Amino acid sequence: MLALRLARGAHPLVLLRRLMVAAASAGVGFLLLCTLSYAVAGPHPSDPALLRLAWCLAPLAATVQFAVAVARTDPGARPRQGLSAVGLGPVRLTALAAASTAVSCTLGSMVALLFFLHLRGDLTGMPFDGDAAELLAAGQPLPLGAVLLLLALVPVVGAGAAALALRPRRSVWGEGIDDDEPEPAFEAPPGGLPWGVALTAVGAAVEAYAGRGTGGGGGTPAGVLAGWTLTAVGLAMAGPGIAHVCGRVLQSLHPGAVRLLAGRALMDDARRIGRPLGVVSAVVSALIAASALAGERPQPFGPLTGLGAALVVACTVAALLTSALEAKHARATTREGLLDLGAPAGLLRATVALRAVVLLVVFAPITWAVAELAALPLRR
Repeated sequence: MLALRLARGAHPLVLLRRLMVAAASAGVGFLLLCTLSYAVAGPHPSDPALLRLAWCLAPLAATVQFAVAVARTDPGARPRQGLSAVGLGPVRLTALAAASTAVSCTLGSMVALLFFLHLRGDLTGMPFDGDAAELLAAGQPLPLGAVLLLLALVPVVGAGAAALALRPRRSVWGEGIDDDEPEPAFEAPPGGLPWGVALTAVGAAVEAYAGRGTGGGGGTPAGVLAGWTLTAVGLAMAGPGIAHVCGRVLQSLHPGAVRLLAGRALMDDARRIGRPLGVVSAVVSALIAASALAGERPQPFGPLTGLGAALVVACTVAALLTSALEAKHARATTREGLLDLGAPAGLLRATVALRAVVLLVVFAPITWAVAELAALPLRR
């Protein structure tokens, strides 16, 4: 109930982000229900329903990532002085953020169910009644338990991921640490770079092996999916380390004020920005590889595949922008301090532009290289 009251009184931009989470959840729910109707319609030896369900994991993961990013920037989940006295300590705020995420995702799942039933023809009285009845197996009854399980998947996973990401951390003295506070200068750099590079290489090798397994006919779908998943996880793990290295390089060789501030900010924001950047890099590389293959085959993708791809792209880009907004809020105190000391606003804008250019220059070749490695075995 408290989560609903806070949602009703939230800022319009906060409500917009929550509605975007609900829309993404609706898209994933609709894809899951379409997969269920495909399985109910009958056996499909050439295209198993389990494989279609596995392809829904990418939109599901992207939606959960976006939901977590929105929960991290939710003002209602930030610790404030005096809230612990009224029973809203770090643990309660984490539970509140998880509940808000569950509410948004549940709303999206309900919309997905209504839209699915409407296209099947089970709900009448509106335009486009039953237009997709044949595609959605309108003549076959759907198991209620499976429908509820699939629709509950996004709210449960999203709320659990939000609670895990926002859980209160403990310092050496046992005090809670706010994620929005600047990280201390002695903090060790992200340590996932070697593992991320290794996973990315393994993912590329798996995709190559899957492509050769069918003589270049597009690769084994399960193998291609497994390879891309490993690549995406590897880039997400390596992203913070790459961003941290970029910041350290910027500060080397007698830097000026712009380079020094940009490098320090990149190192501080490496964990916030690096992981979403790695995921976006993996998604863009997959799109590049898919577009290269699309011209070699007639009608390679269907409408549901297009919907899933659109969800993945929209959610990953939105998560990156939301993480950038979180990093901006975390540096608000530092920015105000620099302005009070007389730093020109143009200097701060140049710092932001330099960070963006450096990240683009570094991640663009990585994205292109991964895309070429993924598409090379599938073109044979």
